Amino acid sequence: MFFFEFMLSKNISKNDLRKKRHSRVRGKVKGTALKPRLNVFRSLRYVYAQIINDEDNKVIASVDSRKLGKSKAEKGLIAEEVGKLIAEKCTKKGITEIVFDRGGYKYHGNIKALAEAARKAGLRF
Repeated sequence: MFFFEFMLSKNISKNDLRKKRHSRVRGKVKGTALKPRLNVFRSLRYVYAQIINDEDNKVIASVDSRKLGKSKAEKGLIAEEVGKLIAEKCTKKGITEIVFDRGGYKYHGNIKALAEAARKAGLRF
């Protein structure tokens, strides 16, 4: 409780704390040509996933949930579908191994659903 009271007194938002966690993760996780990075971002409405080669600073593949046309009540199912779609795009391009960048989010809920769906579809991380 003390930590959150301290953060409220400093006017630091949850998103600022997430960005700090993400910068710590990004210091350790690098995508290469052989093992690109799967980056996940979630907003209140949508889920985005990108496969990135950090050596060349290129996005290899990307998928988002904006065009799926599902309701907000099915967020877990939407995240699973995004995970399946990104895995399909990767396998078409010959990518089987990746490193997972959770974007500073906790590994549960939509992030976990996306990661597990990508694993079931054939990606290894």
